Amino acid sequence: MRIQATTRLGVVGVLLLAAVAACNNDLTVQPKSTITSANIFNDTASYRAFLAKLYAGLVVTGQSGPDGNPDIGGIDEGFSQYVRGYWQLQELPTDEAIIGWGDIGLPELNIQTWSSSNPFVTAMYSRIFYQVALGNQFLRETTDEKLAARGTSASLTTRVHQYRAEARFLRALSYWHALDLFGNVPLVDENFDISQLPKQATRTDVFSFVESELKAILAQLPTTKGGEYGRADQAAVNMVLAHLYLNAKVYTGTDRSTDARAAVEKVISSGAYSLDPTFRRMFSANNNTSPELIFAVPQDGVHTRTWGGMTYLVHAGVGGNMNATSFGIDGGWWGLRLRPETVDRYEGGAGGPDHRTSFFFTDGQTKTITDIGNFQQGIGAPKYTNVTTGGQAGSNATFPDTDYPMFRLADAYLVYAEAVLRGGGGDRATALGYVNAIRERAYGGAAGDITDAQLTLPFILDERSRELLWEGFRRQDLIRFGQFTDAGIWTFKGGAPLGKLTQSFRNLYPIPANELSANPNIKQNPGY
Repeated sequence: MRIQATTRLGVVGVLLLAAVAACNNDLTVQPKSTITSANIFNDTASYRAFLAKLYAGLVVTGQSGPDGNPDIGGIDEGFSQYVRGYWQLQELPTDEAIIGWGDIGLPELNIQTWSSSNPFVTAMYSRIFYQVALGNQFLRETTDEKLAARGTSASLTTRVHQYRAEARFLRALSYWHALDLFGNVPLVDENFDISQLPKQATRTDVFSFVESELKAILAQLPTTKGGEYGRADQAAVNMVLAHLYLNAKVYTGTDRSTDARAAVEKVISSGAYSLDPTFRRMFSANNNTSPELIFAVPQDGVHTRTWGGMTYLVHAGVGGNMNATSFGIDGGWWGLRLRPETVDRYEGGAGGPDHRTSFFFTDGQTKTITDIGNFQQGIGAPKYTNVTTGGQAGSNATFPDTDYPMFRLADAYLVYAEAVLRGGGGDRATALGYVNAIRERAYGGAAGDITDAQLTLPFILDERSRELLWEGFRRQDLIRFGQFTDAGIWTFKGGAPLGKLTQSFRNLYPIPANELSANPNIKQNPGY
């Protein structure tokens, strides 16, 4: 999406925040920053600029364009980008994606053999807590007492109250990612004494914190679709709550399907969103115009350049006989392909009647994979593109204008259906209607409709993969259905060409080794 710097919460505003110190992977021990009320909050625009930095933390990786002054030290700057790191940890170890590169730590993600020193695991952990540290700093500097001491006007104080709610949303989002990926993690808010070493909170405690934060800020945010695109509103909060509750049995041992259904119902019943009649638009350079996107991470080829995010997702899926210019880019990176089990999940496979396979690329590609490093083994899936649905290339051939679609209506429909099937109340006929609405778009009519008898939990797991392919949900879904480690077999799982079971401790990633060295209060997850 092209961002107009004069009208949007432009991440160009982060230039005002170049004083933020880079992280050396010890943020939970001592979040370091040179931000003070003296050098940042000396004009009213600084509050908005700081909030821009918080949103930008999901996109950019440092203080100087795509690289050169990174937030996270010790790893290639592009590797440390938030969306890229999160996507890789949720997709690469699953039956959906495989990547052919040999960068240290990446092959281990393909085959579920990572260790506590894996640089990609470490980078994601560090990125999460960098976001948390920035959010905490913003909240410390925007209390009513500090605003009053600075003589802040009543109108600006009101705006800052909303900014604080958005900062708490972004912090809660990161803590949801932390508890999902790592389990028991340090829980540090704006009231924590940063001169002390934080203690490790249980996964249940982190869950409760995220839930309470999201519920507390709900009324302080714009109504559903009532704010600026790419910023948090009540629908974004309810989508995080819905996923938090849907996975609560995994996180806490307590089923919260009723709450998941209630949260997602609020999004659906708002009437603010509709299924996009053009499926491909949601993954194209004009996806900011889609009526289906609920919360997206905006990216722009001029103002938000990064080697992660959509730059990675667009380029890494292109290679072989594909023409890079047809995807609006200056070259493919020959990386990501589909594992064969996912291709077979669609009726008729690639080229079948399910139009969601329309972007599958088969020319010169084999479905089977015997050599992970060979890009032309594995069906190509250039789902994300830097071209609009009207055929116009993005503003930059290296850095796409395409936004990352974190939550969309089809996901909400499938959350509702799953919650109903798990005993969360609601209406089974409504759930069936939602699923068939998704499938009618996919098939161009009723040919793909299912019956009530076919609406089962295993079907929902498969349908989530078909509909939400490569959107960052698969690991989480497989764990919720008990199919990620000690059940479920797919190509190269566990390092075996035909796949093999792995140990269930890998349902969580390890706490990075350097975090354990820096803070004796932190204990490693079992099995590592």
